[in-house]
Amino acid sequence: MSLYLVTGGAGFIGSNLVHYLVSLGHSVVVLDKLTYAGNMASLDGIPKDKLRFVKEDICSTDVVSSLLSETKPNGIFHLAAESHVDRSIDGPAEFIKTNIDGTFSMLTAARKYYESLSDADKNQFRFLHISTDEVYGSLGATGYFTEETSYAPNSPYSASKASSDHLVRAWFHTYGFPTLTTNCSNNYGPRQFPEKLIPLIIHNALSGKELPIYGDGKNIRDWLYVEDHCRALYTVMINGKTGETYNVGGNCERQNIEIVKSICSILDELHPKKDKLKYDSQITFVKDRPGHDRRYAIDASKIKRELGWQPQETFETGMKKTVMWYLDNSKWVEDIISGKYQCQRLGLGGDDK
Repeated sequence: MSLYLVTGGAGFIGSNLVHYLVSLGHSVVVLDKLTYAGNMASLDGIPKDKLRFVKEDICSTDVVSSLLSETKPNGIFHLAAESHVDRSIDGPAEFIKTNIDGTFSMLTAARKYYESLSDADKNQFRFLHISTDEVYGSLGATGYFTEETSYAPNSPYSASKASSDHLVRAWFHTYGFPTLTTNCSNNYGPRQFPEKLIPLIIHNALSGKELPIYGDGKNIRDWLYVEDHCRALYTVMINGKTGETYNVGGNCERQNIEIVKSICSILDELHPKKDKLKYDSQITFVKDRPGHDRRYAIDASKIKRELGWQPQETFETGMKKTVMWYLDNSKWVEDIISGKYQCQRLGLGGDDK
């Protein structure tokens, strides 16, 4: 079994990946700064002998170098990133720092570590950079993003991720550093911070609040169940060709309004309102955000053809699992909404929150 370093391992995709890797028998070192979206509770249930958590900033090259030398991972899953488009519009500086400078720092430290390895260990080591389909910009009514699609980011977030993708590519071509890159479509599933569309809608619906939808609600995204994504990441780490990019999508295009109505329908079935009204009565349309891309859709045929991966969950099965997880883990959500998790990550207790 291998030891992997996962940056951003207390976040949404990162924590799900950690659970998945441990389920396969691997050990994991999590490097996470625990910014607002990092939540130690997302790592609950993982055996202590399989997990080491290190609270540090990926921008600290010396710290990362020391950690790599000490733990000697067989590979790195680099997920640490600022990831919310709205926040990038209001405050782009943190996105530049974490997503670009942080990736540069990780590449610098990881390359130094790689060059210290024996030839046998070098053959096993890989640096997998996890990115987004948003780097490609916006699609029209037809067509799909492929690995050859030109980059055209439209938000500070996607621009910062595009920049980090280019750095990773350059480290492979310039230094021969064994990198891999994945660009995924919108993830959903357990442990997602409730500022994102699906957990936000679930929480607001259960709280009797408005269900906000940008613009006309017809923006289209390709939705990928997070556990399917984790399987794809592991597949790329083990079998992917270094220097290559792999698009990972769920083959599941839906308009935002369809997503919200689907959640409402599942809640009507699993958690009906006491007043017997339907949850979709809470839907409200709000002013669209700047630079809101109209449509994303991933062509994931390369990873299917070359590595044999494809999503296992349909939209219907994945969404029902997601809603059920949030219904069964209401305390996880409430601790975030109340701010209690912030006190815990800062070591302040927070029992009075």
